[in-house]
Amino acid sequence: MKTPPFSPEARVEAGFLLRHLQAGRVLAMPHSRPMPSIGARCHELRIQDKDKTWRIVYRLDPDAGVVADVFSKSTQTTPKQVIETSQKRLRRYDEISGGW
Repeated sequence: MKTPPFSPEARVEAGFLLRHLQAGRVLAMPHSRPMPSIGARCHELRIQDKDKTWRIVYRLDPDAGVVADVFSKSTQTTPKQVIETSQKRLRRYDEISGGW
């Protein structure tokens, strides 16, 4: 996966929020919201950039935070392709890691 073209400020915010998740903190709106349409324990981080709104789709497993996708969101609805790609990547991760 290529690194998205975040501005330096958005990159710092994303890192800050991901570090909170790694430390076991629970994030809520406006920074994170559940994404049950993708799967159990799945959420999206919301990163406001200069001219875009970024989303980081992630799942919190007991031993890891798994990033499934990063995309620029321009509508209220999560694109079907993002949902399908995230589900596929998480299934593949579960196959490789033994899954939860």
